[in-house]
This record gives sequence, C-alpha cells and structure tokens, in this order.
Amino acid sequence: PEVCVRLEVGPSAAARSPLAVQNGFLHMLVRSYTAELFMSFLTNLGPFLEDEIIPEVMPMEIEIVNTKITLKDDSPQVYPTSPGPVPITLAVDHVIVKRGDDGVFWLTAPPVVLLEQISAVRSALQEPLGTHGLFSSVLSLVKEVPELQRELQTMKIALAEANMDKARLLQEIRKYNPLFQL
Repeated sequence: PEVCVRLEVGPSAAARSPLAVQNGFLHMLVRSYTAELFMSFLTNLGPFLEDEIIPEVMPMEIEIVNTKITLKDDSPQVYPTSPGPVPITLAVDHVIVKRGDDGVFWLTAPPVVLLEQISAVRSALQEPLGTHGLFSSVLSLVKEVPELQRELQTMKIALAEANMDKARLLQEIRKYNPLFQL
C-alpha cells in the first residue's frame, strides 16, 4: 500500500511517548506515492486548518519515502499567448516528520549510506580479526561519509540549477513560439 497508518493509545503507547498513553501516537508511512495537486487546492486549505480551539498535542511520526507531488497553477492566465507557469515537482527521497510531546514538529532525514561503502565494510569485517587493516579500512570509510554527503549535496544543487535554467530557457522560447516542443 502507498499509505499505512497506525494509531496506538493506552499503556502500550508509553514506549513511544509519555503523552501517547492518553492522547495516542500516530505513525504514518507514505511510500511510492505520486500525486498532482492544483495550487487552488492548497490555497483553499487555509480556512479549514484554522481553529479557535487549541487542539490537544498528539505525538506522531510521519515517514515519507520515494514520493512525488506535482503542483500545477490553475489560476487564469494574464496573457492568452503565454504558455503559463511550469508545474513544480516536489520529489522526496526519504524524510521523517516527528512531533514530540511539546508539540514541536521536527523534520529529519535518515543517514545516507552508499552501497559501495556497505559492501566495503562487509568485506573488511569478513577478514580475520587479527588483520591490522580491518580497523584502518573501517575508520577510513567512516571518515569519507560526510565528505561524500557534501559532494552529493553540491551535485544535487548543480542539477537543480541546471533544470531551472532549462525551464527558464524553454519558457523564453515559448514566448515567441507557443507551439514549440522538445
């Protein structure tokens, strides 16, 4: 299933949080979900989310894995020849949203571990324990992880900038030729 929800209440929920015993604990998993939403849908949600009564805090954990949400602007076009705004796609690889007993939401991501590093650690651990290189190889792999994560973030930013440039150029071309297609 794309969405799984579990609600725990009572003494069994005490392992999750002290407040969960009386208010409950919500655990939700969203996996491989794809949706297209109109911007008017999001803007009209505001009045429904406002409330005059302060709600009770419910501790929760929402895990989002491999999810894509595309936001499309459905507002009327100002210029009839304009191709309109480009849809925005929000792709989430793996994010965890947690809410504690204090009501604060925390947005976290699990640590990134590369498959090559896992296989290298496994092969190092399979060597005899008396081998001197075991500890040095594992230590060097642990030191490389933050550096590789920084490189990955830099590459993701560069890719996002290139995609924005591409979208901007296509929009500029479509100003002069609305029927232009790649």
